[in-house]
Formats: sequence, structure tokens, C-alpha cells
Amino acid sequence: MGHRIYTTSFASVYPLYVAKAEKKERTWAEADAVPRWLTGYSQEGLEAQIVRKADFATFFADAPAMNPSRSLVTGAVCGVRVEEVKEPLMRDIRILDKLIDELAKGRAMEKILRQR
Repeated sequence: MGHRIYTTSFASVYPLYVAKAEKKERTWAEADAVPRWLTGYSQEGLEAQIVRKADFATFFADAPAMNPSRSLVTGAVCGVRVEEVKEPLMRDIRILDKLIDELAKGRAMEKILRQR
């Protein structure tokens, strides 16, 4: 049995990600770019996951291509160091949270998406 976030629909949390970004004058497109970069979903694929109300476990399990550069994401989110999370699904969820936090804090997209 996993954490309850695994069975929470991505669609229910997604508007919170967008709102957090927009509150800090970032765009919806920038907010969408973060999970697309992480998971390999196209914009249409991301929207399809939202429409079907896929839970986080399914959202990540169905991801076309998890970005190998996600291992470069480090730091704390909600008091938890991302790189220390042992369970892969929880780590990916925390990475998504961390990237959205970086977006909301005004970090440049190239740095958020680990493009050097």
C-alpha cells in the first residue's frame, strides 16, 4: 500500500500547480512545460491525462519518457530533500513539486529544466 498521493488525481492538483506559478507572474505554458519536460508527455498527452483524471501513480506509469536529467534535481520541498527520497514514484512526485516551486520562485526556465 502506498501513500495517498499515489491515488490522488493529477487533475485535482494540476490547477494548484498552475495557480502557484501564475500567482508569481509565470505563465500557464511555463507551468505545463514542467511536467512535460519531466515525463515526456506532449501537450495533448498531458491534457489527456488531466481529462481522464489519472491518479499520480498512473500519470507517472504512463509517462512516455521520464527525463533522465531529473536526477539533477536536488534540494528540499516541504522539508524533504528530493535526492534522499528512496521510493521512485514519491521521488518523481517530489521532483515535480520542486520544479513547480522553482518556477514560482522566478528561476529561469533553462535552469528549471536543467538545460545548461
